[in-house]
Amino acid sequence: MTDATGIPTRKPDGAGAHLIHVLRENPVTLLSFGMFAFFLLQAFFGAYLVPHDPLATNAANALQPPNWTHWFGTDNLGRDVFSRVVVATRLDLTISVLAVAISFVIGSVLGAVAGYWGGWIDAVLNRVLDTIMAFPLFVLAMGIVAALGNTVENIIYATALINIPFYARLVRAEVNIRREAGFALAARLSGNSHFRTLAFHIFPNALPPMMVQVSLNMGWAILNAAGLSFIGLGVRPPTPEWGIMVAEGANFIISGHWWVALFPGLWLMLAVFTFNLMGDGLRDIVDPRRRT
Repeated sequence: MTDATGIPTRKPDGAGAHLIHVLRENPVTLLSFGMFAFFLLQAFFGAYLVPHDPLATNAANALQPPNWTHWFGTDNLGRDVFSRVVVATRLDLTISVLAVAISFVIGSVLGAVAGYWGGWIDAVLNRVLDTIMAFPLFVLAMGIVAALGNTVENIIYATALINIPFYARLVRAEVNIRREAGFALAARLSGNSHFRTLAFHIFPNALPPMMVQVSLNMGWAILNAAGLSFIGLGVRPPTPEWGIMVAEGANFIISGHWWVALFPGLWLMLAVFTFNLMGDGLRDIVDPRRRT
């Protein structure tokens, strides 16, 4: 197809083509998305594919090293470490995704409102965020879970609360910079309301740096949940969870049974590493300037 001047025109790429372009352009992004897909497959189908019941105990098989029957060995109760590590992926990813989603939505709304309208809303929000960030965040999460009870829901809420300031401050800064930009003023002059201008014109331009923050917070959320479980304030045994498994295995490292703590710790490290690598790719995918 050609235009009136006879110069061929190219059909705009769709979202799928843009995603493929980003993945092909950056091999590290492709690797991170492949690793993320690996963890997603474990989360959705791991419970149906593992060779052993992750909760079944067998004292006769206690503390067996890795072998052809138990690929990651067994723990002190004879449970298959490989099955427990794989099944635990669903719980840890669920905690991470839900906590980051809650903090993303709440932080984005608060930051966008404060950055666009300013005034007393901005002043009050900044003082609240300063109060939250005055505490060591992991200690604050410990206090919340200890006060409310160590359930999965409370771990999610505590993790979401300590992450809200990151999104609120980031969105506030991005919106505050762009609210007087030419495209925002043009949107207002063309008849868009303040809400529509903020939601559809200014906020999308704040998404790229937020995607980097999302990927980092996903890793931090997993570490936070694992840390709470490690000190006894997280998910309760015998539920398979990486932090619990590392805590249980730590008691046997000195006796030479290294596999009990090594493999859940390795899976935890790989998950955090994956989310850290995904940041640049997510930024490029949602950046409006990369779609031109």
